[in-house]
Amino acid sequence: MSNVPNELKYTKSHEWVRAEEDGSVTIGVTDHAQDLLGDMVFIELPEIEANYTAGEECAVVESVKAASDIYAPITGEVSAVNEALADTPETVNQDAFGSGWIFKMTPEDAGEIEELMDAETYLELIAAESH
Repeated sequence: MSNVPNELKYTKSHEWVRAEEDGSVTIGVTDHAQDLLGDMVFIELPEIEANYTAGEECAVVESVKAASDIYAPITGEVSAVNEALADTPETVNQDAFGSGWIFKMTPEDAGEIEELMDAETYLELIAAESH
């Protein structure tokens, strides 16, 4: 069973979102997604200060199995990227919800975060997809 922390929000495209105290949000791929993709070999990070609309492609993760787009879960500006992933993309496999985060955004509308799926709804999505 995939690890799905209750305090995070989730997207249908398997990104997780954590609201930070400073108003920014941290984004990564879920444990379920990294498990399906397999060993990460390359991560194309978004540009800092780039603006994205919710649902827009903004990064790419490549594994031994496939390349997969990462989508902006909210509308906003990229405020930081996890540079360490350039040298150690496997960090996403080892710690998807911790040091394997991919980028941070400053939301245009913080209310968008509340519209994302909670852990229970995300677990239902995973269950439905696996049938």
